[in-house]
Parts: sequence; structure tokens; C-alpha cells
Amino acid sequence: MAYDAVEMEDWQISEAAEENMPTSEEWREKLGLEKGEMLPYGRIAKLDFLKIMDRLKDKPDGKYIEITAITPTPLGEGKSTTSCGLIEGLGKRGKNVGGALRQPSGGPTMNIKGTAAGGGNALLIPMTEFSMGLTGDINDIMNSHNLAMVAMTARMQHERNYNDSRLEKLTGMKRLDIDPTRVEMGWIMDFCAQSLRNIVIGLGGKTDGFTMQSKFGIAVSSELMAMLSIVRDLADLRERMDNITVAYSQKGKPVTTGDLQVGGAMTAWMRNAVNPTLLCTAEYQPCLVHAGPFANIAVGQSSIIADRIGLKMFDYHVTESGFAADIGFEKFWNVKSRYSGLKPHVSVLTTTIRALKMHGGGARVVAGLPLAEEYTKENLGLLEKGLPNMLHFIGVIRASGINPVVCINRFHTDTDAEVAVVKKAAEAAGARCAESSHWAEGGDGALELADAVIEACEEENNFDFLYPMEMKLRDRVHKIATVVYGADGVSWSAEAEAKAKKFEADEEYDSYATMMVKTHLSLSHDPTLKGVPKNWTLPIRDILVYSGAKFLCPVAGTITLMPGTSSSPAFRKVDVDVSTGKVQGLF
Repeated sequence: MAYDAVEMEDWQISEAAEENMPTSEEWREKLGLEKGEMLPYGRIAKLDFLKIMDRLKDKPDGKYIEITAITPTPLGEGKSTTSCGLIEGLGKRGKNVGGALRQPSGGPTMNIKGTAAGGGNALLIPMTEFSMGLTGDINDIMNSHNLAMVAMTARMQHERNYNDSRLEKLTGMKRLDIDPTRVEMGWIMDFCAQSLRNIVIGLGGKTDGFTMQSKFGIAVSSELMAMLSIVRDLADLRERMDNITVAYSQKGKPVTTGDLQVGGAMTAWMRNAVNPTLLCTAEYQPCLVHAGPFANIAVGQSSIIADRIGLKMFDYHVTESGFAADIGFEKFWNVKSRYSGLKPHVSVLTTTIRALKMHGGGARVVAGLPLAEEYTKENLGLLEKGLPNMLHFIGVIRASGINPVVCINRFHTDTDAEVAVVKKAAEAAGARCAESSHWAEGGDGALELADAVIEACEEENNFDFLYPMEMKLRDRVHKIATVVYGADGVSWSAEAEAKAKKFEADEEYDSYATMMVKTHLSLSHDPTLKGVPKNWTLPIRDILVYSGAKFLCPVAGTITLMPGTSSSPAFRKVDVDVSTGKVQGLF
């Protein structure tokens, strides 16, 4: 049944739907899992991917469906909602369907954005568990990451306090001689805490550590989270764990987690995090939740592990990419799919009327404040001016060899005339287009979308990567900037170009993924430029190196790994019913 999404909060819909949610044992039977393949955690469960993959290794993969979007407003335009709605719509059509979504961070959940569980009747449940820690994967990542910092700072203290012979006798290791001004890692926590972006640690006496500047990032920005999203199994994770660059020595040599002999213990903390968690939509279709990396400094996808299992378990598997298609789809296309070896059948481009109006020159959208009238009233002229943003992304997806399905994620304030304008433009560009009212109606509202996706999945595509791995870094960046972003070219700062030349000269880095870093609020590097900016050049000011994940990250513009909490955060509305213990106020 569909709930009244206009009158009910998301947490209320979740609470009502949870009353009939299948138990772990019912899920095991429904999904055809064997004993030992499901690891119960209260009302939810993890799946033992090694056992499942071994049993199903000869089973053909299902249809692989990726969800992306046009450039969003600060409010987000509903990729998770569309993912859940499409899963529900395919379920209504009698398909064996499931999906994979990223785990939300506690930072955005308690800040402005709220949870990433979808919304209305296109919702992932149980919402409280999903939004508040789930089965502990992020906590495991925090412990593992911070253990590396503990190892490094302790080592710096002991190297300061002991001479070489005493140090080697006590530790069995030679001096690493870490440069305190070239420490790459910081600490992490899973909240938005701007006061921790720049800190000083080690104040006190000789036994209180090493005094130096340090920093905190949000947990999902950790390189370990990026690694979790791209590894194929536990052995892959363990191999990468020794290669993380923590700092540099006084002579400029990388100091790794392997040098600190901490990679094994870090892997031990994350041993359970390699198994995806099983949740479901409000209409009880299965959905795996695994990994939650940043989309603008990492791959921004749920894990390869979750997709591998989903494609074996389901005939139709839906996976979501973070942010818009210039970031999320580009990294799905050229990084995730390359690492996984999995070929998508179709990409769904999530589109909203209000976002297109913003790209047409509509009033500024500020999260937490009411929308201007043009976003809730019919305005065909403004809408038409914003269509180039959607058309650009149709072209980006088609450049990969896929013919996309455009999903109009319909809000109750959208008019039939506005929907018709978007459909006409999308179809003229060669894409299938379907409106979907899954937020209001659940699976019944997503049938047109489901039918379009089913039809698209039967169509052969010519999926191929934008560039070969043999292409050098600066050439890759130029291709991404011109083909995907629409830039005229790329400019490099002296520091960034010097780094690029160094990486290009070393064959080791040829196998590293190119992980672009830029704002998600514009096709360009400037978040104020909406629509499809013209006559601009992408500036690259630096290149970050993630040696465990094997990412080279060219940076366009400024970026912080620790978001700030707003003046009106979501945690002000969250509470607990003390008579039942149920969490209220999540949205």
C-alpha cells in the first residue's frame, strides 16, 4: 500500500512499513540463501559475500542498471528516491529485482541533508538503522583509520625520545624520520565539525605525544572508505592496506601503513565491513547497503562487492552513483566499471522540473529555506531555458555507448504541461523518457519508468571507456574536462603540473585511477555557474595521491574533507519516544 507522503513524515512511513517487514529467516527463504550466508544483526542482516559468490559463481549476471542525475540543487534531486522507486516499480511488474545504495554518513544525517534513505513511498527501511550506524561499517572504518594515526603519532614521539639503537631495540624497526610538516593523513569522525578542520595535537609534556598541527575529516572521506567501495574481496583489501601513504620522511620518501606495521590490525578492524547489509524498500524488495565514499574526492558509489552479489542474486540490479552525471556517472563509467569488469545495460538520468528551472536562471536555492514561487508554480519559459543541462548529460551518457532513460522525478507541484516539455526535449535528443511519481505512489507510480528500463535493458549497447589506461594523466584530465564537463581546455598550476609530470614519468602510476575533484553544483569548477557554462577553462591547482586506493585526484577549486554543521541542523528535530524506544524526526 502507498502511504500519504504529503501528510506523513518519512520516519512515520518507515515505521508503518516496518510492521510487516520480513524477518531475517523470511529473507533467507525468499532470496534462496543457504544457512551461514546470512549474518543477522537484530532486524537486519549482513550477507556473507564470499560464500554467496562461491555458490553462484556460474550463474549468469542479471541486468545492470545505473542511476545518475542532472546537476542538482543544494536540496538533492532524488537519485536514492528514484533508485527505490524503480526497484519498487520493477517489483510491481513481477521482476526479481534488488539494488545497492551507499550508506549515509552521520554528518549529513544530523545536518541539513538528512538521511539518504529516499523519501515518501520510495523509501529504504528500517530507516533508523540505515540512518544511524547500520551494522557498524563506518565505525569500523573510523577505528581502522584512526589506528593508523595512533601508530604514526606514537612512532614520532618514540623517535624523538630515543636514539637509533634504543629505538631499534624497543621496536625492532629503524627510524622513519617522519616530517611533521608533511603528514598526509588526519583523524576522522562521522559528524560535520568545522572546529576540527585544523587542530594542534600533542600539547603537554614529553610523554603526551608529538606536538604538531593536525586535522580531522569526516569519516566517509577516508581513503579506507574509498577502498571499501572498489575492492573485490578481503584479500584485495588486505593487500591495499599496507600501501596507504600516511606521511613523508624528511628526505621526501613516502611513509606507509606498511612501514608502520599497522596494516594487518587495520584490516582486522574492517574484517566485517566487507560484507554488505541487507535492507529493503517500503514495498519489501531487497536492497544491499555497502560503502559510502565521497563522490567528489572518491568514486561516490556503493561497492563493487554489493553489485557483484546483486547481479548474481537478482535478474535486475539497480545501483546508484553519487551527485550528477559529470561526477557520479563519469566515475562509474571510467573507474568503477573498469575495476569491476561489469558492463551496465542502461543508465537512468534522474531529472526534476525544479532543478531545470534553477538551471534556467531561477532564484537561488538554499537548503533549509522555502523554495521561491517559480519552483512550485508552472513556468514553462524558465523550464525551457534550463533544458540544456539535461541535454548535455544525455550526451555524456551516450558518449559511453549507452542510450539513457530520462526519469522525471515528479513532485506534486509539477504540472502536466511542464512534464510534456521535458519529455519532448529528451526524446528529441534520442533518449527514452518516463515520468515517475514513486515518492507519492510507490511502485504503482513508477510503472512507466520500470517499463522504459525493461525495454532499454533488452537493447544492445556499445559501452566503452572514455580513455584507455595507457593515456597519460594530463591527457585524461583534458578529455574528461572537454567531453564530460564541456570545458574549452585545462589550465594547470605550476605545482599541479610538476606533480603530473612526475606521475607520468613513473609507470607505477599508469594503473592509478583518475579521480576528478570538483564541485557537484555546476558542470564547471565554479558552483555559481548553472546550466551549461560556455567559454571556460578547468583550473587544476593540485593532485592528491591515494596510494592504497590507487587514485590520482586532480583538484579543481577548493575542497574540505570536513563539512560544517549549519545554523539549523536536522538533529534539532530528532528525538526518542521514551515509551517505545523508537527514534522520531529523521527525514
